[in-house]
Amino acid sequence: QVRMVESGGGLVQAGDSLRLSCAASGRSFSTLTMAWFRQAPGKEREFVAAIRWSGDAYSYADSVKGRFTISRDNAENAEYLQMNSLKPEDTAVYYCAGGMGWPLLRRYQYAYWGQGTQVTVSS
Repeated sequence: QVRMVESGGGLVQAGDSLRLSCAASGRSFSTLTMAWFRQAPGKEREFVAAIRWSGDAYSYADSVKGRFTISRDNAENAEYLQMNSLKPEDTAVYYCAGGMGWPLLRRYQYAYWGQGTQVTVSS
């Protein structure tokens, strides 16, 4: 079993940056593909970015390419999402997720989830 806890969300202005963190517990973290999803009010939870267990492959949603960077530290059982040039449409609850295999772009492919952290971007 893997438990995940997100942190780093907050209220920022358009153009600002935030760095989200996901702290994971469990011995299998280094074998998991890790990802970030987000869910805005009234919308489906959507894929944001994923990183392979080895850290050498990435996938990003088109809406965040060039602005967001996903990374991980297997020694620390941690995952990160650096978000730059934030826009009001980035406002959502952000979730970290873990799953087996690569690539994993769908919500149902992830077995482990955090509780989410709120990111609000004002215009």
